[in-house]
Amino acid sequence: MQANDAARLISSAARLGVPIDGSQADALLRLLSELEHWNRSYNLTRITGRVAMIAGHLLDSLAASNELHGRSIADLGTGAGFPGLPLAIVHPERAFTLIDGTAKKIRFVEHAVRVLALNNVRALHARAETLRPEAPFDTIVARAVAALPELTRLARPLAAAGTRLIAYKGRRPEAELAALPAEWQLERVRAVQVPGIRAERCLVTLRARDAPRGAPGARPAG
Repeated sequence: MQANDAARLISSAARLGVPIDGSQADALLRLLSELEHWNRSYNLTRITGRVAMIAGHLLDSLAASNELHGRSIADLGTGAGFPGLPLAIVHPERAFTLIDGTAKKIRFVEHAVRVLALNNVRALHARAETLRPEAPFDTIVARAVAALPELTRLARPLAAAGTRLIAYKGRRPEAELAALPAEWQLERVRAVQVPGIRAERCLVTLRARDAPRGAPGARPAG
């Protein structure tokens, strides 16, 4: 079963334009096994069943793989580690900081980091708006966190000029886009078809125009 799941995962990721190898597929599936085990006691996710979890957690997370910019990535409101953990598995050259305010979810993230030996992941139990990182992040990703105007407010302390904010959304959120604050510029909205998910999905990429209020400093855009 594991071999079949790995082959399907590799094939489905390729359809998203995300090449993964066998060891990465094994690590991604190990992550799901750990999540299934913890979920029995801690209720970390409403998505259950192997097939649904592969689509709803792994493939959906990987959909933003080609949107990442720079080396330092923050996952804002990571929950049980999605999209941050799958992205960290396929991008070992990048440094990921996974942030969430729910202690049991961050404990699972820390457990997964140890089990999978993910040296490029740091877990933070915190509310994003209270953070003052030593340096702004190159990219911030957020899945099912908040509407875009609120999300940009939450992301503000983590960003500087040139930071990208990638939001996972369903259908194109026209009302949210119309209410964006002036300090964030819309770069693009890309529709994605995630294998195994019938609902509409899109990725909204915003770019900070200048150092947002409260950010630790500005960086040249690039």
